[in-house]
Formats: sequence, C-alpha cells, structure tokens
Amino acid sequence: MEGPEPEPRRLLSFKLYRRRWFVLLVLCLLNCSNATIWLTFAPVADQSAQYMKVSLEKINWLSMVYMVVAIPLSFGTTWMLDTLGLRITLILGSGLNMLGALLRFVSVLSHSSEVLYPVVMLGQTLGALAQPLIIFTPTKLAALWFPDHQRATANTIASMSNPLGILLANIISPLMAQRPADVPLLLLAYAVPACIICLLATVGIRSSAPPTPPSASAESSSSEPFIQGIKLLLKSRAYMILLLCFGSGIAVFTCFSTLLEQILCVQGYDNDFAGLCGALFIVFGIVGAGALGLYVDKTKKFIEATKINMSLTALACIGFSLVTLMPHQKAAVAAVCSLFGLFGFSIYPVAMELSVECSYPVGEATSAGLIFVSGQVQSVLYIVLLQALTKRLADSPLSTCGDTVLSWTVPTLVMAGLCSVFTCVFVFFFDTRYRRLEAEEEATYGAQQNNNTVANYGSQQDNGGISTTER
Repeated sequence: MEGPEPEPRRLLSFKLYRRRWFVLLVLCLLNCSNATIWLTFAPVADQSAQYMKVSLEKINWLSMVYMVVAIPLSFGTTWMLDTLGLRITLILGSGLNMLGALLRFVSVLSHSSEVLYPVVMLGQTLGALAQPLIIFTPTKLAALWFPDHQRATANTIASMSNPLGILLANIISPLMAQRPADVPLLLLAYAVPACIICLLATVGIRSSAPPTPPSASAESSSSEPFIQGIKLLLKSRAYMILLLCFGSGIAVFTCFSTLLEQILCVQGYDNDFAGLCGALFIVFGIVGAGALGLYVDKTKKFIEATKINMSLTALACIGFSLVTLMPHQKAAVAAVCSLFGLFGFSIYPVAMELSVECSYPVGEATSAGLIFVSGQVQSVLYIVLLQALTKRLADSPLSTCGDTVLSWTVPTLVMAGLCSVFTCVFVFFFDTRYRRLEAEEEATYGAQQNNNTVANYGSQQDNGGISTTER
C-alpha cells in the first residue's frame, strides 16, 4: 500500500510579500549608516585631533568605543531580537543611530573645546549602542521574511552593507574633511542620512513579521527561551566548533583591517596604497559574498562552501604574511589583499546561516549573536598579542611609518598560523545536520518522507518543493 501523499494545500500555503525588500533596504541603509558613523574620524584622524584639540589616542577611542560597548550589550540585544521582535529592535537601533549622529553635529555648535570632545564621544557611544541591534538582525530578518531559497542572499545583502559603509567612510571622510575646519560639514553629512533612515524605519516597518510566513520554519518557529537557548548552544559540539573557529576568522579580519597600514609602511608602502588595498579587500569581499550567497541558496551546501572558502582564506592569509616581507611588490600585495577579501568576506553570511542550521530551534539572533561576541573577544586578544610580538627597528631605510618603526614579521606569521590552525580544526571536525531545513521538510511533507528528502537536500537545485507566490 502506498503511503499518504503530501497535502496539496501545504504546497501552496506560503506567500511572499514585496514589502520584505523594503524591510531589507531599511536594514541595509541602517547598517551602512552605522558603519560610517563608527569610522568617521579614523581616515581623518589628524584633522579631527586638531579641530577638537585632543590627542590622536583620544581620536582612536572614538572608534574603539564600538568594540568596548558591543561585547557586554550583545547578550541583551540577542534577547531583545528573539523576544521583543524585529520591528522594535530596528526602530530602537535607528533611533540611537540618529541621536548619536545628531549629538556629534550639535557638539560643534557649542564653540567650546571643553564640551566638544565629550559630546562627540557621547554621540559615538550612542552609535555603539545601536550597532549590536543592527548587526545581529540580518539572520533574523532573513528567517522571518524570506523563503528558504532567498535566505542566504538576503543575509548576504544585509551583512555586506556594513563593510560597504566602512568603504564609504574611507572615501567620504578624506574628501570632505581635508582641513580641520571641514569637520562640522562632515558630521552634518553623516547626520542627515541617519535621520532619514530613522524616519523610514519608524514609519515604514509596520510589523516584525509578514502576515503569513514565507517558509515552514517561519510558520512553525518556536524559538527556545533565551537562557534555555544558551544552554542548548553550549551543549552543541558543532556549534561550539563554529563559535571558536569562525570567531577566530572574524578576529583575523579585524586585525588585518586595523593593522594594515602599520604593516605595509615598514616596506615603504604609503598610506594611499594601504587605503587602496583596504578598498580592494572590501570591494572583492562584497562581490564574493554576493556570489556565494546565491550559490548556497540554490544548492544548500553550507558546510562545503564554508570549508572551501575558509581553506582559501587561510592560504590568502599565508600569502599576505609572505608578500608583505618584500618591498616593491605592489601588484602582489594588492592581489593578495583582494583574494583575502574575496574568500574571507564571503564566509560571513553563509556561516551565520550555518549557525542557525546547526542550532535550530534556538533563536536566530542568539546563535548569530554569540558568534559575533566570540569574534569581538578574540579580536581584542589577537590585537594585543600581535602588538606585543612587534619589535622596534633601529634602521629601516624604506619605512614611511614616521618616527617609530616596528617589525611586523613575527606578528603576521603568527596571524597566518592562527588562521591556518582554526581552519584545519573546522575542516576536520565540523559536521552537522541542517536542522532548520529538516524541520521545513517535515512540516511540509511529513516525517515519513522527511528522511528520504533531507538526505539529498544539499544536491537539490530547486526550492525544496515549497511553492511560493508573490504578493
């Protein structure tokens, strides 16, 4: 006797709403704006220091405050996303982002040097408070608003808007603030978009989820309570490997972005070339992330894509540590930085989706948020370690570093070694079931057919059999 067939009405039950693209657009704009506020002063540190009449170290703290604030607030943010919902989180994040940008601009109207820096720092702190609310959201938004064949793409678009904002800050700030007197105009230029985005989020986002779910997992979503979810994650071997190894990857990328200019100047490469390498790193990363996001949406090969790209990233990191030891190799350095971004950046959205797959039904914000925290903590440790391993050079005829010249030979090799070790751990020891995809298959076709269908899910090229209609 043949088994029961899946109910036809189940195949037609998931509708897609065009407004999902608007919600995604708002998140992208907000992510981009927050990144530009974060790095407003870094590309024009000298001009900012002169305008505010403070030291360069204090200017650096305007960027560092984001890292300091993000770590302790991350747990509260994950709870808020999974408990209070996407709409409240995005409106609060956009509000804090706008207030931070406005405070920075208002500070220049006081014409008091004693008030200027503290108020700017307060504005940066509000922006830092908004960052976890924004940067943890892509995985949640993709799960609630997009079908399974668009989730990775949506996550990629939302996640890559952050490095796009970093790139824009590195372009806009030097162009607009060529003199210290230009700093007020620069702050106004960043405040206006923040206000517009806050208005779009507050008026345009009317609900945390669409009227009807876009997928079976969204329909039957019942995320574990926050504390219980944390306990489940800590007991998951696959998730803990991902937490450690991908967190290390985030730390390596943070070190690369933070120390790139200092590493290159020793061999005679100037700041303009370092900026070009940083731009290539981001641009190729966004391209790679877009391509890989589309690929895994079609194939569902999250594990294979992550392992291959992590391996290629480790090779690019090794290549970077070697070519930066040699002077007069601009083409090689630029090529390696491009490949580093191409393979490395593309892992981020796919790994975030993978974190949800291996931890389902734990809330998406919780599983993705803990990985972000792991990356931030390891970033601090790596930067401290690498700086401690530098050695002062008595003589370096090619250097463009200024008075203090440090050898980064050992630190870059250590960075490549750490990247390689954690990549090997991930490649050899990570394996997991796609729990969310299994749940969707079971909800759609029933448990009897699930065992046969999900086993071959990674090789399917279609939408998993779930019919969707656009509204």
